[in-house]
Amino acid sequence: MAGRVTMADVARAAGVSSATVSYVLSGKRPVAEETRRVVEAAIADLGFTVNTMARSLRTGRSSIVALVVPDLSNPFYAQLAASLQKELRPLGLHVMVCDTQAVRDEERAFLREAVQQRFAGVVITPFRLVAKDFQTLSAAGIPVVVSADLPFGEADLVTPDARAAMRQALTEVTGAGRRRIAMIAGPRDATGGDPRLELLRALAVQLGTALPGRLVVRGEHTREAGAAGFERLMRMKHRPDAVFCANDVVAIGAMDKAEELGIGIPGDVALVGHDDASFASLVRPRLTTVRYPAPDVGRAAARLLIERLDGRVARRTVKVKAQFVPRGTV
Repeated sequence: MAGRVTMADVARAAGVSSATVSYVLSGKRPVAEETRRVVEAAIADLGFTVNTMARSLRTGRSSIVALVVPDLSNPFYAQLAASLQKELRPLGLHVMVCDTQAVRDEERAFLREAVQQRFAGVVITPFRLVAKDFQTLSAAGIPVVVSADLPFGEADLVTPDARAAMRQALTEVTGAGRRRIAMIAGPRDATGGDPRLELLRALAVQLGTALPGRLVVRGEHTREAGAAGFERLMRMKHRPDAVFCANDVVAIGAMDKAEELGIGIPGDVALVGHDDASFASLVRPRLTTVRYPAPDVGRAAARLLIERLDGRVARRTVKVKAQFVPRGTV
């Protein structure tokens, strides 16, 4: 019986995460003394032996976890990678970052590589993949954690809880007298559409304004697309007085173009980003944004992956709370 006890069993008995149990066992990260005693007592009561990770990896898998992201130049993904690695290294797992540039063929190529190399797991922000693309990973027994706004089949999901933060952002904008709301959104062919756009549109209706289709411009999640989208909006006869952006990188492109066109931010146009990338507080004016904390996303993804390696079968979703960060562009 003792041989069938898992790290998840110990975690449940002790009221802690599987990651905390692993830290107690490995000694590679500090754990509060009281927590350590509770975990050690649970280990003793259940007769747990340290074989969970060995069982997960003895099938011939490597110790590599692939982090597949659409744009490594976006600091959000660099922060996510650092957080994921910090959580997984004590377990003897190493993170390999794969940058797809949001190209479907590249995304699929990295998934094939994960199967061929027998990776221990995959954490992915899919951009143009669909749920069936993960079937080969599932068939190979490779756990997948998706970081996205929408679920992907049976993969575990880390997703933002952003409604309250987005509502605060929009309330701030409309409270400043801005009524012509626009958005520089993502491309039409991105998997799952554009949930951030749909959320903003729904909230605008609730707050007595609107986000008409003519004030939505689309492009990739890049600085160049932000600049192009902002210029297009500013060339309109009745241009908007507030612009929301798909992410902070897009917002920085919009700020570049505003300076080039002689348009004041926030004097002429309010600007709101999304994610709170590391540079958001460094630019001038400092970028007002919705913080989706990448370190929290990385920690959540790591814990889901550890649970899968420890034998959990049922799909899980973890929501990471977003927060409105008022700065200087509204």
